Amino acid sequence: MKSSKEFPGFIVRPIFFLAYFAAQKDEKVNLVIDIGNTVAKLAIFDHEDIVEIIRGSNHSLDCLPMLCNKYPIERMIIASVITLSNTIKRQLKKVDIPILELTHKTPVPIQNMYKTPETLGMDRLAAVVGANYLCPDKNLLVIDAGTALTYEFIDAQGRYWGGNISPGIYIRFKTLNACCDKLPLIEKGGDLPEFGYSTETAIRAGVIKGIEFEIMGYIRLMQKKYPDLLVFLTGGDKFSFDTNLKSIIFADRFLVLKGLNRILNYNVTKK
Repeated sequence: MKSSKEFPGFIVRPIFFLAYFAAQKDEKVNLVIDIGNTVAKLAIFDHEDIVEIIRGSNHSLDCLPMLCNKYPIERMIIASVITLSNTIKRQLKKVDIPILELTHKTPVPIQNMYKTPETLGMDRLAAVVGANYLCPDKNLLVIDAGTALTYEFIDAQGRYWGGNISPGIYIRFKTLNACCDKLPLIEKGGDLPEFGYSTETAIRAGVIKGIEFEIMGYIRLMQKKYPDLLVFLTGGDKFSFDTNLKSIIFADRFLVLKGLNRILNYNVTKK
């Protein structure tokens, strides 16, 4: 496998112990592309298994030719929460593979009750599809802790009712710095006391613990309505929860990618 140095800005990650050699395997694979507000993630799926993930710029997919040469890709799906750059559009046109671009008109294996589906972020939709696929017939709260912090609810009948959007960790740090003249911009890594003993720790504790309380508040609210509630937590940020809540929380940082793969396969079977 090529190193990340050969694709500046990209991190190449083989997943778990799954070894995949395209030259020795005839089965076709899926390519899933998730373009977020901060980074792009490209994943190779062998059926439901993730073979490899590459993370990098959301303005250029420089590793795309390498993946197309390395794997026998049969089809691909792309979802983006930003307007695709002209560079990415040119790169996709050079790929001789059927591409499904996820939009609000794309058929999905759940019932979308959102009243303005055209404004719904495709990452939010994919996360819900992924959670529903992994735990069907369950009432699910899906929390994505990325650039934004999102909460989605899908019931046991597979009906997605919508959700809420809140600022993520970095946005909160950046907003405090931008709106308060004497508050510094800090990193999320560092000492995290119960109450800050300096301005830096006060900001870090206030933001991160505030998000934790926010998440726990949503979970407990939904538990009152749905005692059998299960929670999926995805995204790049990690939080701490009390023991009573940990038992119902499933952490899956690849939930959006799994949802996109599920949508791609669903559209293939519908043909």
